[in-house]
Amino acid sequence: MARKSIIIRSLRTPKFKSRVVRRCNQCGRKRGYMRDFDLCRICFREAANEGQIPGIKKSSW
Repeated sequence: MARKSIIIRSLRTPKFKSRVVRRCNQCGRKRGYMRDFDLCRICFREAANEGQIPGIKKSSW
């Protein structure tokens, strides 16, 4: 989990658009972020397995 100071710093508007750091809404992680859901891959997987994200289910083939 990211430190509070880093999460707060990422919420500020950057000087340049290319410096935007998108973070997970639940844990603050910056790597493995999915824009469609505003979650990192770990939080996405947990939420999908619990059925909290509509239309998403575990694949099997």
